[in-house]
Amino acid sequence: MSTRRTFIRQSAAAAAVLAAPWTLRAQSAPAIKVGVLHPVTGALAYSGQQCRLGALLAIEDINAAGGIKSMGGAKLEAVLGDAQSRPEAGSAEVEKLNEAGVSAIVGAYGSAICLATTQTAAKYNLPHVVDVGVADQIVERGLKNTFRFGPGYRACTDRAVNDLVAMNKAAGNPAKTVMIVHEESLFGSGTADLLSKALPPLGFEVKEVVKHPNPTRDFNNIVLRMRSVNPDIVIPANYYNEYALLLRAMKQQKVAPKAIYSVLGGAASSYKFLKEFPEIANGIIDCNHWFNPKDARIAPLKKRVEEKGAFFSYEVFMTYTAMFLLADAIERAKSSDREAITEALAASTFADSFMPYGPTKFVNGQNTGAQPLLTQVVDGDIKVIVPEAFRETNAVFPLKA
Repeated sequence: MSTRRTFIRQSAAAAAVLAAPWTLRAQSAPAIKVGVLHPVTGALAYSGQQCRLGALLAIEDINAAGGIKSMGGAKLEAVLGDAQSRPEAGSAEVEKLNEAGVSAIVGAYGSAICLATTQTAAKYNLPHVVDVGVADQIVERGLKNTFRFGPGYRACTDRAVNDLVAMNKAAGNPAKTVMIVHEESLFGSGTADLLSKALPPLGFEVKEVVKHPNPTRDFNNIVLRMRSVNPDIVIPANYYNEYALLLRAMKQQKVAPKAIYSVLGGAASSYKFLKEFPEIANGIIDCNHWFNPKDARIAPLKKRVEEKGAFFSYEVFMTYTAMFLLADAIERAKSSDREAITEALAASTFADSFMPYGPTKFVNGQNTGAQPLLTQVVDGDIKVIVPEAFRETNAVFPLKA
């Protein structure tokens, strides 16, 4: 009798396990290691730390929602790397992540760093999802392992230039001259080169293009030059610290162009900048990565980020989204195998995103559905002004008659 009761109990227990939701069985599913690689020290430390936060929040949400369901609820496990704001350090970290057995990498913020990390990852057929790096060279080398969900600087420059022409025309063409101030790395130099070539045929005279190193702590001489050139529009393309210092120097020297029109400005679309320098930020236009302001998921995520003492910057939500793109690929691959994940990324139609993108389609590693938005600081907040589908307020252009 006891044997029969034992058999019945064991049979009932087995049936319960088989009938149990996948979340119970997930406890035994092996974790999937994912490299989270960013410059969390050095000149780009602030942005790198913001990216890391976005990645970890995404992993937290993916795991809380049940992990990778096609693999029995396997959880994602972050393996952290620090690129130290240097391409060679980023490459060395990829070597370490490969040895640690990661199935993929998300990172690595800076364009020059991404150029190096994707190349090193390619040696190991290691899928690399680029979160922010905008240089188009990253996806123009035929690397099968590299995928960028967001737009590159060519797409951002095209939108910025076309919309600038439209705004200027609507205002009666008050702006005719431009000065570009950019940081010296691949991101800033590439963006400035594209702008320098695109603006003159559209009626703008590029008076001067000024390059500065990272880091730069004194912009007084550049602003003195700006005063001499007296451009109608100043276009900065810099990382956060240099952007903020440039505009502070402009404020101190009372240099006020008709518009500050950023292209991938490191601080222009930043709640941190808005809080720290509200009197400088007002009116700045930026063509940059931005979320769909009409998506209901934005407000609670922004609140969570702020509760952690951080700002809801583009670095956070771009890396957050990149991690979800990767999780979607692993889900469809039903495997932690690198080749399977790469194939799933290449065929991705990922749509569960709060970014203002069209359908996801990767061509040579670039998501052709990605697009930037134009924002402007208005009444102490950052508002979308272009395109119309996401517009929250009309643009104020020019700021100075």
